[in-house]
Amino acid sequence: MSSRPWSEQIATERMQTDQEFADRVNASPLSNQQWGLVMTAVEFEIDGPEDPDSAQLVADTSKLSSVMDEIKRMGERGGGTAMSTSSGGNSGESGGGLFGGLKDALGFDGDDNQLREAAEELAEEYASELQSRLENRDRWAKICELARGT
Repeated sequence: MSSRPWSEQIATERMQTDQEFADRVNASPLSNQQWGLVMTAVEFEIDGPEDPDSAQLVADTSKLSSVMDEIKRMGERGGGTAMSTSSGGNSGESGGGLFGGLKDALGFDGDDNQLREAAEELAEEYASELQSRLENRDRWAKICELARGT
């Protein structure tokens, strides 16, 4: 976890956001397990905490690459993504043969890119939801104040 005091102060709001965000995860190509792994790699930052009216909670997804292999394995093991089941017929076409092997070797696996894009998009949506929750509970200004002090 982060050593930033402000991030420790939003645990309750994060748990509530997690519960409300479950429908979005279920509608995404990520399983709940995969989403959980995504969230271990995502860190939240506040851009511009000096002015709470314009400050924005953002998801730093720069460490996602450290978990993408495991996310892909989860899908292959049936940890279940909508994408892996819906693209089942296509994966043989794009993943097989000489061109499929070259694409895999060069890192151009479309499913991997789509999973990463979905993870990044969901993380940003989550950050937006979390910020809205904090604002609606009149906690955003205090969280920004704590962020300024770090």
